[in-house]
Amino acid sequence: MAPLRIGLCGIGLEAYWGQFAGLKEQLQGYVATVEKRLTRPGVELSNLGLIDTTMHAREAAHALRRADIDLLFLYVTTYALSSTVLPLVRHIGVPVVVLNLQPKPAIDYEAFNKMQDRTAMTGHWLAYCSACPVPEIANVLTRAGIPFHQVTGVLNEDTTWHEIEDWLRAAQAKSSLENNRLGLLGHYYSGMLDIMTDVTNVCITFGSDVDLIEVDELSALRENISDTAIEARVADFHGHFEVQPDCSSEELRRAARTSVALDQFIDRHQLTSLAYYYKGSGVPANEDTMSSIILAASMLTARHIPVAGEYEVKNAIAMKIMDSLGAGGSFTEYYAIDFAADLVLMGHDGPGHIAIAEGKTKVRPLEVYHGKVGRGLSIEMSVKHGPVTLLSIAEDPTTRFKLIVAEGDSVPGPILEIGNTNSRYHFPIGARSFVERWNAQGPAHHCAIGTGHIAHTLEKFAKLLNIGFSQVC
Repeated sequence: MAPLRIGLCGIGLEAYWGQFAGLKEQLQGYVATVEKRLTRPGVELSNLGLIDTTMHAREAAHALRRADIDLLFLYVTTYALSSTVLPLVRHIGVPVVVLNLQPKPAIDYEAFNKMQDRTAMTGHWLAYCSACPVPEIANVLTRAGIPFHQVTGVLNEDTTWHEIEDWLRAAQAKSSLENNRLGLLGHYYSGMLDIMTDVTNVCITFGSDVDLIEVDELSALRENISDTAIEARVADFHGHFEVQPDCSSEELRRAARTSVALDQFIDRHQLTSLAYYYKGSGVPANEDTMSSIILAASMLTARHIPVAGEYEVKNAIAMKIMDSLGAGGSFTEYYAIDFAADLVLMGHDGPGHIAIAEGKTKVRPLEVYHGKVGRGLSIEMSVKHGPVTLLSIAEDPTTRFKLIVAEGDSVPGPILEIGNTNSRYHFPIGARSFVERWNAQGPAHHCAIGTGHIAHTLEKFAKLLNIGFSQVC
């Protein structure tokens, strides 16, 4: 994964430094505190210190452009002129998070008012004055058409840093999508109009590369897989899955051949995500390839290379977002509603994210893939019991795309043992309301399911990309 490059600038007013002894050094110490808390593996931090004049702002902007940052934290330490902020922000062209952070929750009024030196009193107050220039900065950035975001709080308060951490995770997801290389293998499932996607808009909005790749190439790779590699992959299957006794050795070897070939295919094209579907009818080699791909795709998904079936481009992106946030992201759709238990059953006919499965994923043989050509092995799993988040990406006429999000819980209970991914989901607004409110947003019929409640982070991700966001529950 590429490092996340972030910039940090404190802002202040040069005129204060000669008037209030120690104020500049105090504020520099606060900036150093933020730097220390932002520093971590996987992050390249450029701290430009305390910017207090327009000249310093322009110099900092050039330095941050050279550092190729993904996100700027603009720490308002005291009153600062908007003329200091504008040249800094307009030159770097990246999302800006304004940190409006006081050093403590409140001024100690009694101790403050006992101070004998009014100049010292003013200097002490100015160290708490971060809120003062934020409206001025917001006004100018709004008039300039420059998006910005805010965190308001206390410098070392946990609540404040939970919010900042969310922005970091959202920025990392944005960076992951900008470094994503999405392979499109085959063609759409004919007639699924909802999943047909303007790939140019995918590239514009998310910054991902798209590679159109051929099933014939994958089928050709399958022909040259050695018996040794096939046997090793069959052994891998037994390690990753609970292979059911009725799975034949022939089908396991067929799936293993495809799995090894698909790994080579992914490496050859340097893919970090994949959407696929191909009927395969009329060419036996291609039918053999595409009917034996589910185990391979499931293992890749668990290795942070999400694979979406049915050529579902938007859902491959959704799965990549969820995976980059550490939530997994398994390919799914409605299966049925359990009105008696007030639950929604959701799943798909593979692949699935086996790293977020409840227990070990089963492998079952299917004599028919419903609605598709061929037969072969499939997986049966439920998403881990506990909090989950659903993410769908839908077209939006204003912002090209929007995120549709819901939070709920994966709960235990009987599932359909049909060799598919299948889970039981409870939503706080009830099954009926969830289904109607979700559908009202105009999603495609697939979505990505991940573990944990992360709607707050997904909302920040949408803000960083300037796309729509709608939370159903």
